[in-house]
Amino acid sequence: MAEEAGFKAIYISGAALSASKTLPDLGLITLGEVVREAREITCSTSLPLIVDVDTGFGETINVMRTVRELEEVGVAGVQIEDQEMPKKCGHLEGKRVVPPEAMVAKIRAAVNTRRDENFIIVARTDARAVEGIESAVERARRYVEAGADVVMPEALESLEEFRVFSEEVDAPLLANMTEFGKSPLLPRSKLKELGYSLVLYPLTLFRVAMASVEQALDILRTSENQEALIPRMMTRKRLYQLIRYDDYERKIHLYEKFTSSRRWR
Repeated sequence: MAEEAGFKAIYISGAALSASKTLPDLGLITLGEVVREAREITCSTSLPLIVDVDTGFGETINVMRTVRELEEVGVAGVQIEDQEMPKKCGHLEGKRVVPPEAMVAKIRAAVNTRRDENFIIVARTDARAVEGIESAVERARRYVEAGADVVMPEALESLEEFRVFSEEVDAPLLANMTEFGKSPLLPRSKLKELGYSLVLYPLTLFRVAMASVEQALDILRTSENQEALIPRMMTRKRLYQLIRYDDYERKIHLYEKFTSSRRWR
């Protein structure tokens, strides 16, 4: 659906994947779960997929395996953050960050492990909320020197902070426009003007879908049937278009016809 809508890339959010498994965003999901999710998505769309791998599922050797396994399933890049475990949603209080040297080592490990030079390493820093904007800028510079392709400053708190970060860090930047957090929801045109190359909406569709399900459950519980929900539904026809139902039907008939002709020859 994102591809049909004209988006240029897609993203697996660690927070959304955790929530889909009724888990908090505390680094509880595993590499295997993330790889499985990524494989299903890369098999379904040609859009580049960036994957949130939290802290890399461990130390530098774990980061190496993370990059290797995700590259093998066709992912376009990974996003690694500089929090300590247990990590938290970037817009919550009580975060802790690792020493910058530890994050630099992970970035170098990721860069040296990738086989495809076009595989993107996104370095996220959570230092703004812990150590201040100046520390976040200094960390970002070190992460770029270590080989990060893109930098994501998490939980900046004002338009001015987005401006300062862009002016002080010479690298492609990713702006996280998550809802209900510390960052203002800036227009894409303003972010582009400030120098941000990518804009991330990590939980927007998840939150819309969850609210819709919650409302539908209430209507279904209090109504005699689901008639009131029909206008809100994706039709069977549209769903079948998305999952390419007719393509599978055609292939089944084609192979059955071929097998039948070979049997009686």
